[in-house]
Amino acid sequence: MANLQSIAGFPVESVLAIARSIGWGAAEILQSYYHPHPVAGESALDLNIQDQGDGPVTAADVATNHYILNNLHAAFGTVEFGYLTEETFKAQNPSERLQHTWVWIVDPLDGTKDFIKRTGEYAVHIALAHAGRPVLAVVVCPELGKLYYATLGDGTFVETRDSAVTQLRVADRDRIEDLSVVVSGSHRGERLVQLLSQLPCQNQRAIGSVGCKIAAIVEQQADLYISLSGKSAPKDWDLAAPELILTEAGGKVTRFDGSLLQYNQADVSQWGGILASNGTCHTQICAQAETLLAVIDTSS
Repeated sequence: MANLQSIAGFPVESVLAIARSIGWGAAEILQSYYHPHPVAGESALDLNIQDQGDGPVTAADVATNHYILNNLHAAFGTVEFGYLTEETFKAQNPSERLQHTWVWIVDPLDGTKDFIKRTGEYAVHIALAHAGRPVLAVVVCPELGKLYYATLGDGTFVETRDSAVTQLRVADRDRIEDLSVVVSGSHRGERLVQLLSQLPCQNQRAIGSVGCKIAAIVEQQADLYISLSGKSAPKDWDLAAPELILTEAGGKVTRFDGSLLQYNQADVSQWGGILASNGTCHTQICAQAETLLAVIDTSS
């Protein structure tokens, strides 16, 4: 896979450095809402939780989204780049992003329910897509103190708060029975529960944010994640950044039929079955999942 050479005339290294800086800044904002003030002994900031039908939204989501967008706009403008974020897409005219080849795809707080419950399993997702595919990604897991980043063809790295950087590769576990699956604690429909119960890999671990799930895979703590849409489906901002983090670490992300995900389409939902894995048994598991689902759907 060819390395990314430049981004709309900007050096890749400069764009990545800015995205990483914004990622760390976003993490600080989220933690100001998550933790009590360390000096004054004050309570954490008021989350002002609101239910918007498809999930809760907090003041932390809004503040972090505002910070990320403002900084991306200041650095890159709106002439060459479009913007798609969870907090603003409903109010946005789709043509504002669909007309652009380069589009920033942002989830300022992936795992809002976990953030509210204070499980620690929440993340910031910042991805840059080109012609519908992610080419640069930053995923920050604030409670781990880690920022994961990747650019197309150049690998995946993790950076800690002391600026130490390490390159990451997925585990090479290749016995399907030994593979560990990361699952959601709050987004498991009955079809997914049945599917997971019938796959050969039964070592399961519940983790909140998709970003934290993929972090577990690239840190060799797990091997698989399955997304199966039901009444709703994951959106572009849930998957774009985590996908590149995983694939640049040697993993794979496809639909069960083997096709790649496309981002910044008219419909921002990613419908159907999606497998993210360490790659070793990817095709086999996709085939098994399709076969099992055909039976599950027929019997339901």
